[in-house]
Amino acid sequence: MTTEKKSPGAQQSLRITLKRSPIGTPYKHRLVLRGLGLRKLNATVLRPASDQVKGMIAKVGYLLEVSPQ
Repeated sequence: MTTEKKSPGAQQSLRITLKRSPIGTPYKHRLVLRGLGLRKLNATVLRPASDQVKGMIAKVGYLLEVSPQ
């Protein structure tokens, strides 16, 4: 039985940019933005394309611009 380890660079990543202000959004949506590491307008972060990150993006996608890296 052989197992292959994936190198950290092989995993896809997503470029996430905060395009709309979270003012007036529900508090939980602001917490999701903090969890993604987005604090300022037009801030961009790179996150792995995992199921957890995709779920967070789905919750606040109306505030974000997402592109593959």
